[in-house]
Amino acid sequence: MKKNIIGLTLILLTTIACNTSKKTQEPADNVVTNFSDKELITKEKWILTELEGQEITGNKDNHVYFTLNANENRIQGFSGCNTFMGEYNLNENNRIRFSKLASTRMACFDTPVAESEVLKVFELADNYTIKDNLLMLNVGRRSPLAVFKKSTPEVVEKYWKLKSLGGQEVKMSENQEREIYFILESNTNRIKGFAGCNTFNGTYALEEGNRINFSQMAATLKACSNLTINESEFLKVFELANNYTIKGDVLNLNIGRRAPLAVFEAVYFH
Repeated sequence: MKKNIIGLTLILLTTIACNTSKKTQEPADNVVTNFSDKELITKEKWILTELEGQEITGNKDNHVYFTLNANENRIQGFSGCNTFMGEYNLNENNRIRFSKLASTRMACFDTPVAESEVLKVFELADNYTIKDNLLMLNVGRRSPLAVFKKSTPEVVEKYWKLKSLGGQEVKMSENQEREIYFILESNTNRIKGFAGCNTFNGTYALEEGNRINFSQMAATLKACSNLTINESEFLKVFELANNYTIKGDVLNLNIGRRAPLAVFEAVYFH
């Protein structure tokens, strides 16, 4: 009899242990398993383009937007007149919830959209979808409450032609294949360009305060003669530069607060 009781006890303990093991392996509801989507939504500034199916137009310097701070799980943004802030939670399957929202109380006129309607989006939204550079905040499976587009810094996706290097104006040599330029690709975070004789490429990273860093720079090894520019000096700009300034269509690549390492001009092709 004792042997039977001991046997049953062992079976029960084994069953409980297995069930406990299974439970600990299951992800909790508040764990984000799709980390790539989490990074996509938290690393950007999202600008409102559509609200309840209506396109939003207005002053580009006064657009409605929000950003998510992944470190503190906080949202902050601008609703057309007032700034707002609060908290958010990201869960698996692209679920999202906003809470403890608060806003300043300035009175403004001629805002591009009713601020109360903007804030209501964050009260109702329970999930999101991202497609290309667009973010949709949704409730259930209905049409999007609001659509936002990813903000693109002025420096990217432009053809930047070299104007001066180290304070000296740059002119094309007669035997130069084309003008010296570079482009920053937004989707791949890569830089590509032409240095006077050789093409070059690499990667770049943008940070707040117009900070920029280039890395993994590489160039072809073609030999050219009688160039008016020293390619190695030009490529060294990308090794040294740690910030940039833009005024109109003129871009300066700088190191610290010194005089620009190089000055470029935006060229538009139609």
